[in-house]
Amino acid sequence: MRQEIWDSETARGYDTPGTGMFAPEVLGPTVDRLAALAGGGRALEFAIGTGRVAVPLAGRGVPVTGIELSRPMIDQLRTKVDEATIPVIAGDMASAVAPGAYTLVYLVFNTISNLLTQAGQVACFRNAARHLSPGGRFVIELWVPELRKLPPGQQATVYHAEPGYIGLDTYDVVRQLVVSHHFRFGDGREAKLFRSPHRYVWPAELDLMAQLAGFELESRHADWSGGAFTEESRSHVSVYRLPPA
Repeated sequence: MRQEIWDSETARGYDTPGTGMFAPEVLGPTVDRLAALAGGGRALEFAIGTGRVAVPLAGRGVPVTGIELSRPMIDQLRTKVDEATIPVIAGDMASAVAPGAYTLVYLVFNTISNLLTQAGQVACFRNAARHLSPGGRFVIELWVPELRKLPPGQQATVYHAEPGYIGLDTYDVVRQLVVSHHFRFGDGREAKLFRSPHRYVWPAELDLMAQLAGFELESRHADWSGGAFTEESRSHVSVYRLPPA
């Protein structure tokens, strides 16, 4: 499914240099935290995409390897760096194997939710553990399901609205699935729609997946800058660690 969504058209328009998730105030703290967590070792990014995080992290001196299912996203990454700088294995982050051992595996911007089954998400944790040295860390950035905003009897919420854009989520609470609908429009009568399906995961469920793979929760914050995670937090950065040797 991820491979079908992240096609050539999406890959070409994915990067928004200097704005959105590429804004310095968003990207800077992300790279700072990951560089510190790598601890001078090698890092592996699951679903590396076009290298939004990997390229600046490698620029900080952290050796980075990636796993990515979408060939067009890899092609877009290759316009920035070559294979020698950031090697990429084409495959599913729940099962693909990268050579060597790492001190850090990370997965950013909600990407674990692209795995649409609980079994697939558990397999992702186990794949991270497979790649890590003893004491290594697995870092996940993920949003908190906003079911409190879902009115009784309704299946959709508007999560963002601004001139030229509306973001709408539709929920299947029985199967724990959500489809994000992104509507972009101008002054005319037509809009452009991009949709992506996800399986939402509560932090407590994520912690149990980690335990199944041999991890312990080391820390959880509301953002990459270390803000406190509270009942009002809309997302979290969770750091899981394998036991040391």
